[in-house]
Amino acid sequence: MIITRAPLRIPLGGGGTDLPSYYQHRGGALISAALDKYVYITVNKRFESSIRVSYSKTEITESVDLIEHPIVREALKQLGIGEHIEITSIADVPANTGMGSSSTFTVALLLALHAYKREHLGPQALAEEAYHIEREILREPVGKQDQYLAAFGGIVTMDIAPSGHVDVGSVALNENAHDDFESNLLLFYTGIRRSASEVLKTQDTHAKQADSDVVARLDRIKEIGFEVRCAIEAGDIRRFGELMDTHWQTKKKLSGKISTSDVDRWYELALEAGALGGKLMGAGGGGFLLFYCDSRKRALRAAMAEQGLREVKFHIDWDGAKVVANL
Repeated sequence: MIITRAPLRIPLGGGGTDLPSYYQHRGGALISAALDKYVYITVNKRFESSIRVSYSKTEITESVDLIEHPIVREALKQLGIGEHIEITSIADVPANTGMGSSSTFTVALLLALHAYKREHLGPQALAEEAYHIEREILREPVGKQDQYLAAFGGIVTMDIAPSGHVDVGSVALNENAHDDFESNLLLFYTGIRRSASEVLKTQDTHAKQADSDVVARLDRIKEIGFEVRCAIEAGDIRRFGELMDTHWQTKKKLSGKISTSDVDRWYELALEAGALGGKLMGAGGGGFLLFYCDSRKRALRAAMAEQGLREVKFHIDWDGAKVVANL
């Protein structure tokens, strides 16, 4: 039996520039952090020749081609596994909440299947294989951020060349900056679950068509991402908190579907309660809201609780995707 886990992530700056429609022309740059919230995959040799897959539903089939779960189906094809296998998955947070769970699932699954075959894959190769399945085989409108964060863990910088090659860096925080980062970032679940595909498809289309407004805003988001990177690398976590608001206000202009009237209202209430800045995780529309608050945390928590938003406490994951058991 193989058990793997891969971490979910929070984007810190430059999100959206990891889409090929943008980076193939202008290069991408972003910074994100992995959290100690995980997708777990279990792979076991099955006595029967059939394939059993258990996620939000359970499938038992005699052929890989009959598997309904697209990522599982294509991952098994990719690795040439077609019988006598059982795969189960569980996650610490719901799917479709902006934490990169689909790509994290793909990374954890591929790691487990390679371990099942007694193969080792480094984090970059693992991230690229996951991206290949999602983007190039399944034609999902995803970028490269989520797979790389799930594979590497920690606080990761990514510089993406027009060719698609990714240079990965890791930010090591000193003790004070690390404490500020974890204690001053507050994460709240809105209760809204949505697919990011529609928003990403729209952004992807406009970037491919060289829509000047969309490209200019992504250019600005990339610039903000560099500023965020500099602030975090310097240990100036408060400056990062201020830049979160600039980033969010710019990101909202990419599409009318990124925010909602409820999200806008919660965001303004958070600022009034003491947050310096914040953002919605992922492509937008729902999921998790992240705020930076270095004082009046009690007031912010009370304001969000009054609106029915649930706080989810977290720490940085420094391990990335890993095999946690090989029995």
